[in-house]
Amino acid sequence: MTASSTPSRAAELLRDTRVAPSILAADHSRLSGQVEEIMAAGARVVHVDVMDGHFVPPISVGPPIVDGIREQVSDAGGILDVHLMIEHPERQVEEFAKAGADIISIHQEATPHVHFTLERIREAGCLAGLALNPSTPVAAAGELGEMVDLLLCMTVNPGWGGQSFIEASLSKVERLRAELPAGVPVEVDGGIAEETAPRCVEAGATVLVAGSAVMGSDDPAESYRSIAAAAGAT
Repeated sequence: MTASSTPSRAAELLRDTRVAPSILAADHSRLSGQVEEIMAAGARVVHVDVMDGHFVPPISVGPPIVDGIREQVSDAGGILDVHLMIEHPERQVEEFAKAGADIISIHQEATPHVHFTLERIREAGCLAGLALNPSTPVAAAGELGEMVDLLLCMTVNPGWGGQSFIEASLSKVERLRAELPAGVPVEVDGGIAEETAPRCVEAGATVLVAGSAVMGSDDPAESYRSIAAAAGAT
C-alpha cells in the first residue's frame, strides 16, 4: 500500500458520523500546530482541498502538503481525505497516494475517464470518492455502482471557502442517500457550520467537511467540538 493507512482502516473510521476539518482555511504558517489542535480535540478525518487553477480558478496545495502532515495525522489515529478539484485527476492519483492520501475524491465533471480513475485510486491503496457539483444530477452517481467508496456532495460551488450553504443541497443529499448502497458514506462540503451540520446529518450525510467554521476560527479545537456536538459526530 502506498497510502498512509489501509483502506479498511479508513472505511472503519467512516462508519461513524465525522466532522472533517479542511486545511484550506488553515493558517499555513502554523499548519502543523493547527492540525495538532484539531486532532487533540477529536478530529480523525482531515480534509485536503486541492485546486489547480483550471477546474476551479484558485490554486491551493499539492502532494508535498499531504506528505508534510501524513505522519502527524496517522500517528493521532486519523486519515487524510484528499479532494481533487482538478482537471485530468487520473494523472495525479499516484502522486497523492504516495504522499499519504487515504481517500481520494475526484469530480464527475473533471474527466471523461471517471470509471478508470476510480479504479486507479483503489489500485493505489486508497478509498475512491466521487464528487458532484451542485448542478450535477444525482443519477450521475448511480452509473458507477460499486466503484464508489464515498460520495461527496458539494453544498457550495467548488473553489472558494466561506460561501453560504446551498439550501437545495439537503434534498439532494436525501436523494443520494436513497440511491447509494447503505455502506457508502455521503460527504458534504461547503457552508458546514454548527447550524447546518445537524440538518445535513438528518438528510443522510455522515462526513461533514468544515473549513472556515473550524480552521478559519480563532479557536479551531473549540469550533470543531461545537460542530461535532451539534451533529452528533464521533
